[in-house]
Amino acid sequence: MNAPLPTPKLNTAGPAIAVQTVRSPGGIEAWLVEEHSLPLIAVDFAFDGGCSRDPADAAGSAYLISGLLDEGAGDLDAEAFQGRMADHAIGLGFDARRDDFHGYLQTLSSHRDTAFELLGLALNKPRFDADAVARVKAQIVAGLQRQAQNPEALCRNALYAAAFPGHAYGRPEKGDIDSVSRLEAPALHALAPTLLDRAGLRIVVVGDIVADELAGRLDALFGGLSAGSPRPRPAAPLPLQGLGQTHVLDLDVPQTVIRFAGPGLMWDDPDFIPASVLNHILGGSAFTSRLFMEVREKRGLAYGVSSSLLPLRESAMLVGGTATRNDRAAESMKVIREEMAKLATEGPTEHEVEEAKRYIIGSYPLRFDTSPKIAGELLNLALRGDTPDFLATRNQRFAAVTLADVKRVAGRLFGQPDLLVEAVGRPVGLA
Repeated sequence: MNAPLPTPKLNTAGPAIAVQTVRSPGGIEAWLVEEHSLPLIAVDFAFDGGCSRDPADAAGSAYLISGLLDEGAGDLDAEAFQGRMADHAIGLGFDARRDDFHGYLQTLSSHRDTAFELLGLALNKPRFDADAVARVKAQIVAGLQRQAQNPEALCRNALYAAAFPGHAYGRPEKGDIDSVSRLEAPALHALAPTLLDRAGLRIVVVGDIVADELAGRLDALFGGLSAGSPRPRPAAPLPLQGLGQTHVLDLDVPQTVIRFAGPGLMWDDPDFIPASVLNHILGGSAFTSRLFMEVREKRGLAYGVSSSLLPLRESAMLVGGTATRNDRAAESMKVIREEMAKLATEGPTEHEVEEAKRYIIGSYPLRFDTSPKIAGELLNLALRGDTPDFLATRNQRFAAVTLADVKRVAGRLFGQPDLLVEAVGRPVGLA
């Protein structure tokens, strides 16, 4: 009989990435990882605010702007701008998210001059031509019309609306059909400088470029933008509304989509790392979590079920969900609540904690296997207020988490079992 394979020892060393802080003559800072083995440059950056800066009566403005910045800038109309990108194999794009307005640039280092020129034009001289505005608006409206019959999108939007009524988080990031249809170029021109200001700007560059060159380029790209005013952080996280409530949106579909939310933890909470271990045990692991085993494997209630921690700039949630037959929706939600209650009262096992830590630590290098991934991971660190030093200590922090830590956090997160539950479909006995 073969002996069991020994459990490999955890390697808690952080990724071997040297991060420089580069400051331009104008005072603009960026993190730089020089990587000259490949002729590529990846730039990731984010402006503070995103969709939360949309006027209350103009939801979707930031998202529309994100779709227009590469649709013509300076002397180049949309066709000419996109043609230059294609001719030089340049990847350039933008996205408006709840808490930030994100942009990226990916280019061969031999095409850096053209790539940086196009990025500078997009940021500083967007055109918002009438035909481009009409075209991108039509694309967004068409997507929103499809979402109006998409249970997943309906459920997600309903969850945020119920959790944050009257707050920018409660509005759909892409707006709605009515609000987007009313947006016009003058209002977009007026809002763009507010979205794209330097207060809270974070920049990461990875690839075939040296610090001195990058310092010279930062002012050309970002120096002409408005300085803006820093947005103060809230003194306390915005509490979720609607806890203990279940809402059902009737839709004639054979499956019910369920999304639930409870209080979470902010990035800087001392319990965030043990809470990440706890979430992996509850529903963060695709094939071994408690929710996967209880909801799918043992009972066959759903194909997939998951949970995740979602820290926002002004609030934090633990969110999760599943999709199941209408007549089994109530049972699915009952099982989910029971597993959260068990973790609150009994805690996980030592084995569960160790296996969760092993996966979280062991999978971390996969976030750093390409230049764009490295840039994205570092940008996430910057946005949540961390420094590059976190890379060296992150795995050690997870390795130090104990069973007692996870039990304590389980009591903190799940000890009050009230959840906000949104369902779309025709569930039997759920409400």
